[in-house]
Amino acid sequence: MLEDRESYDQSITIYSPDGRMFQVEYAREAIKKGSISMGIKYNDGILMLVEKRLPSNLIIPRSVEKIFKIEEYMACATSGLIADARILADYAREEASDYKFRYNENIPVVELVKRISNLKRIYTQYGGVRPFGVSFLIGGIDDFGIHLFETDPSGAYKQYKAGAIGENRDVISEIFEKEYKDDMNFKNAIKLVFNATSKALEKKIKDINVEILTITKDNLFQILSDEEINNLKKGF
Repeated sequence: MLEDRESYDQSITIYSPDGRMFQVEYAREAIKKGSISMGIKYNDGILMLVEKRLPSNLIIPRSVEKIFKIEEYMACATSGLIADARILADYAREEASDYKFRYNENIPVVELVKRISNLKRIYTQYGGVRPFGVSFLIGGIDDFGIHLFETDPSGAYKQYKAGAIGENRDVISEIFEKEYKDDMNFKNAIKLVFNATSKALEKKIKDINVEILTITKDNLFQILSDEEINNLKKGF
């Protein structure tokens, strides 16, 4: 039995007798150990917040990539293996650029999500590869509305009003379930994500190193400066 279990563990192409793919599950475990990333839809656009863990005071926070711009109207926040995230973000940019070149219009958010998810799925079907150890929260605004999607290592994707990935995801999701409301304004949205982050990490928000981005119809992609974030924190 141990030998059988090892064969399921080592191969991405073999299901266990109970229908599990252990390599995909291990990739999900890597994401659960990652720092928090969350996204929320509000009346003017998308707000995303990521926690940045710094193992050393010598590290410059802005050098730790957790947010990737794809287009002016679309970006992603990640949890898991950052190296894998960088590869997928580059792939997403190439797909968006190719779509625009071919059709002379921006790629819809859901179409890019499908392409990223299809690539992730391919890496669960062939020997000699491993699943991507990263989940994405992809937010964007297109002609069809305001969107927030999550993709996971299996290639599955879901659309959310508010969602989180990484450590303490369940705690944050429970808070969102209770407190999220449709047509929230920016002030209420930032209050909710600050509150969720603080409760999940059991720290005051002023003591947590975060990065925040917004995507709106007017200003499109924007990463808030440290000064802007600190000013927002003062109100909480």
